[in-house]
Amino acid sequence: MSLTLYLHPLASFCHKVLIALYENDTPFTQKIVDLGDPQSALQVTGRWPVGKIPVLEDTARNRIVPETSIIIEYLDRYYPGPVPLLPEEPEAALDTRLWDRFFDQYVQVPMQKIVIDRIRPPGAADPHGVAEARDILRTAYGMIEGQMAGRDWAVGGDFSLADCAAAPGLFFAAVVEPFPADHPNLAAYFERLLARPSVARALAEARPYFDMFPYRDAMPARFLAQ
Repeated sequence: MSLTLYLHPLASFCHKVLIALYENDTPFTQKIVDLGDPQSALQVTGRWPVGKIPVLEDTARNRIVPETSIIIEYLDRYYPGPVPLLPEEPEAALDTRLWDRFFDQYVQVPMQKIVIDRIRPPGAADPHGVAEARDILRTAYGMIEGQMAGRDWAVGGDFSLADCAAAPGLFFAAVVEPFPADHPNLAAYFERLLARPSVARALAEARPYFDMFPYRDAMPARFLAQ
């Protein structure tokens, strides 16, 4: 087995890549990294000094592949399966990359800002930054509501890279900043994502670690049930 993914099971960006791997039943090995432990963190920093997870190692092709979107495109090109995650048609591919970046930058990033602020040391909280992050999420929710009108998946008719990005971001964002009641398209899209077997598997593997999530007290009971 040539593929190894260095990850943490609670990290939403790691879930994004896991979903892509599970969509195509791609064989790989998981190695859990504790970035708070310097020895464990070396598994990542020794391969990608920026120290961000996940990182994919492909011994068959002698490649280290960082950054979630690049990892998924790499898998789509060199380890394709029955579910193409990036359309061949150029315009559709551009739209897919656009919505992939959208979910990363305007859902996952502000969600993480809110989460991390809760565990800052006393006196180091950033209420203004958190308020800005909540505003970004609410704007993103409105844009997703419009995008999802009359469609099942983020771009076109098929599950794609964009949906791999959407699922973990929306899962944790919905906990820290619940969806508005008047966004039925967003809510329905979220339920379709949760029902997708690849997404359900990634979340099931994360569940034992939910006690580490700073907003664990706000998680709906259905997400905590085994």
